[in-house]
Amino acid sequence: MTTTRARSKQKKTSEPSTAKKSGARVVGGEIVRKPAKKKKEEPKKAKKKGAKSKKRVFTAKSADRHELYQLAVQSPEEDVKFLRRVYKTYRKKPAQHFREDFCGTGLLMSHWVKSSADFSAEGFDIDPDPVAWGLEHNFDPIGEAASRVTIHLKDVREKSLTKPDIRSAQNFSYFVFKERQELLEYCKSAYEDLADDGIFIMDIYGGPEAIMEMEEVRKVDEGFTYVWDQDEYWPATGDYKTYIHFRFKDGTELKKAFRYDWRFWHLTEVRDVLLEAGFPLVESYWEGTDEDGESGNGIFRKSKKGENCEAWITYLIGVK
Repeated sequence: MTTTRARSKQKKTSEPSTAKKSGARVVGGEIVRKPAKKKKEEPKKAKKKGAKSKKRVFTAKSADRHELYQLAVQSPEEDVKFLRRVYKTYRKKPAQHFREDFCGTGLLMSHWVKSSADFSAEGFDIDPDPVAWGLEHNFDPIGEAASRVTIHLKDVREKSLTKPDIRSAQNFSYFVFKERQELLEYCKSAYEDLADDGIFIMDIYGGPEAIMEMEEVRKVDEGFTYVWDQDEYWPATGDYKTYIHFRFKDGTELKKAFRYDWRFWHLTEVRDVLLEAGFPLVESYWEGTDEDGESGNGIFRKSKKGENCEAWITYLIGVK
């Protein structure tokens, strides 16, 4: 089974970029919304009976990198189901408060709070740009549910306002910690911050293909091509430089839309760090194989040994 994906580890920028109209509360910083450009109103044309709606056409000039990322990389509905299922497996009750580290646009949190009126969420990220974009595009549309979300423009090692039942670090964003001591401090802070019966979920990428300097190209149903570019890997240090590019049908390309300067961490290394951080139980959930015999099927189940394939994604679950 071969599968790859990545999430943006957003870099801190000097100027925030969009709005705060959403009911979601932002603390630890100011979000400034740029005034929206007024569009010239055109008379509406009557739609012919039976006419199909025109599919959007993406180009490098018109496309929004955050939207492209969400379409190409994230599967929030499936992720929420997985989070709920795993927590209930260990605790025999539903989770309510969720914390997302490196939350970026907050897409996962928006789907979490939409899934139940009893659910609340907190997100942590140091970059105001994706946070502000998410307030407008992910939280404004969900109305009252957004009022149950608090976003912190703070380091992910800071404490939550409410101890979370589930805390997650997804799309390998914690690879930003290049030293073992940094990763250990982060995992210790997660352990101490969780509710007494909380769980910590991290996804991780591996397999021989994961450390090859290569590109993975995948067509996205919405009409563009996603490119995961593993540009550099240095085995003596673990330094890992990667990019995400987007290519379009008109021949244009949004090159280096996202850039990552990481350390590549191996599963056994991260598992040992979680145990040292205080988690008495650390288990892994592996993705099954689709009918084609190669692709992942999106279904993750517990396994002690995993699967030896060219590239894989798995979840590490630290149970407090």
